[in-house]
Formats: sequence, structure tokens, C-alpha cells
Amino acid sequence: MTDTTASPVRVALVDDQQLVRAGFRMVIDSQPDLQVVLEAGDGAQAVQAVARAAGQVDVVLMDVRMPTMDGLTATAHITAAGTDAAPAPRIIVLTTFDLDEYVLAAIRAGASGFLLKDAPPEEMLAAIRTVHHGDAVIAPSSTRRLLEHLITALPPDAPGAAADPARRAVADLTEREREVLVLMAKGRSNTEIGQDLFVAEATVKTHVGRILAKLGARDRVQAVVTAYETGLVRPGE
Repeated sequence: MTDTTASPVRVALVDDQQLVRAGFRMVIDSQPDLQVVLEAGDGAQAVQAVARAAGQVDVVLMDVRMPTMDGLTATAHITAAGTDAAPAPRIIVLTTFDLDEYVLAAIRAGASGFLLKDAPPEEMLAAIRTVHHGDAVIAPSSTRRLLEHLITALPPDAPGAAADPARRAVADLTEREREVLVLMAKGRSNTEIGQDLFVAEATVKTHVGRILAKLGARDRVQAVVTAYETGLVRPGE
């Protein structure tokens, strides 16, 4: 059930393929609570367009491989330009399994999740709504598999590889916080984590907040990436 009384979620589409953007626009604009407000064919155009919009974009669907400026660089520019008066839009990285480890750097740059380009339309719509409400897209099995795929192939010295500060931050987590982080990495919602650990959902929210603060993570996706990179969670577990 969607809320049709509130203002529509304003979406930007960034992809160098016009047909892809047209398909996304058709699906998104069919929803009463979502509206495409701008399109861009590369990262540079996206950075300029979002800056001109000055807080009038809520969510960006960002492709990675584009001419002029890639989606990773554009993500970093857009998130860094956010202010209290005009917060940066939430960014969902559009990707495929054959992308390299630099997608992880996009998450580090402030993206709020991954979305596979061949994901069902309903999954894309759900992802837009999820990040707009302040959460991150990590629950779908495709996202978990993508994280595992990328981190398995991540060389130790590649961008996004775990650094000592990240390992120290994970080491500073309490045993309960580590349990919660592992369940987050498995795609569990706060409600499901509470059921798994036999605690109230409010308690889980408190743990999640402390985990994000200790890890210096913007949201759940960045926390989960750290969990994989530091070895707290391993692919296939």
C-alpha cells in the first residue's frame, strides 16, 4: 500500500542509455507516489543537474559505467555537496554482476544501496521507497549476492579494502552489536533481528544506531560493507 496523499518521491535517472532511462521512467511514473523529475546521460550532467535542482531531488538511480564521468565519481560529488538546507539525495547504484570492486567505493562515497539492472520492476520501486524513508537497500537476496561477489574478488590493496581503522571499529563493537551486524549483513530487518535475538525492536534500533556510530557508517549498507571487508561476515555464510 502506497501513500498517495503525500508529495511524490522525486527521482532522478542517470544512465547513458536513453532507452534504459525511458523504461525506468515509464515504470516509476506509473506510481502515484513516485515521479521522475530529471534525467542525465552521464555523471557530469547528473552532478550539474542535481546542483541546479538544489534539494528538489529525493532519490537518484545512478548507473556506474558512463562516459565523461562515471557513477562512482558522480556519487561522491553529489553526496559531498549536500547541506542542512539542501540535503543530498539518496543514491541507488545501478549495476550488474560483472562490475569490478569500485562499486564498493560508490557505497563508501555515500550511496544507499545496490540495484541490479535486471531486477524486477517491483524491486526497483521498493528500493526507491526504502531509501527515501531513510533506510538502505540490503534486504533483497540479489544485493547480498552482489556484495559477496564483489568482496570475494576484491584484492587486498584495492579501493574499498578494509583498513586498520575499520578493523579497530569492528573490534570495539560489543558481542551483541556484532550479532546484530551479522544479522544485518544477512538482510534481516529490525523486526526480524528482534525475533532472532528475542529482544524488542526498539532495542535493535538502539544497537543499530550504536553500530553505525562506531563504524562511522552513514547507513546499513556501509555498515554491512565494513562487516564483509573486515571478515566479520564471509561470503557464503
